[in-house]
Amino acid sequence: MSSAEDRNFIRSLERGLAVLQVFSHEHPSLTLSETAALAGVTRATARRILLTLERLGYVRPDGRRFSLTPRVLRLGYAYLSSLGLWQIAEPYMEQLADLTHESCSAATLDGTSVVYVARVPAKRVMAISLSVGSRLPAYPTSMGRVLLADLPPAELDEYFRQATLARLTPGTVTDPSRLRRILEEVRQQGFALVDQELEDGVRSIAAPVRGRDGRALAAVNVSGHAGRVTLEQLREEFLPHLLHAAKLVGDEAARR
Repeated sequence: MSSAEDRNFIRSLERGLAVLQVFSHEHPSLTLSETAALAGVTRATARRILLTLERLGYVRPDGRRFSLTPRVLRLGYAYLSSLGLWQIAEPYMEQLADLTHESCSAATLDGTSVVYVARVPAKRVMAISLSVGSRLPAYPTSMGRVLLADLPPAELDEYFRQATLARLTPGTVTDPSRLRRILEEVRQQGFALVDQELEDGVRSIAAPVRGRDGRALAAVNVSGHAGRVTLEQLREEFLPHLLHAAKLVGDEAARR
């Protein structure tokens, strides 16, 4: 980072956002020391940040522990409402879920993860419980591969420098060279199919939602259980409906 960029970078804001992001499903409430350790800041810095966030209404104290308040949802909702994707995609995703009788989701890329911005669950019990705001690693997911395949070469190289390719199931692709070949195939064919790489028993197929400039705004997928949905069914039955829905969402987004 150059000195000019340094002068424009507010480190206190960076640390404040880091503190907000350490709260999670695994860490719904944290002590001052735990917050400092997870955020990588000093205990004194964590204290000032937490007290500021408390005054602003983003965290609440409970004895020695702190937890987030619903006000934090304003930050996520600001993104969703500015994107407008949920309002645009919802009717098409509902139709897609009705046609396939499986869950339908939309996600965008954030660093090395995909973040769910819309979801229509199937009326079935799935092994993975997901909702808007859920994050998953990009490399073993169909939506992640669609979005990674759309990245310019330099950004894709940066992704591989940052990502940890862990083996999540026996079928998870973790070799960078093989994954790059898969992404090239996804780029050429216009969709990604993933068979039980994120979790045993889960199959999904995804397509890009393209904006006016042709770049992927998001990805839409259909996912189902391997005991119920065959690979042939994903390709032959679900894919035409998926591609049609993704195009309709992209076309409407381009008109707005």
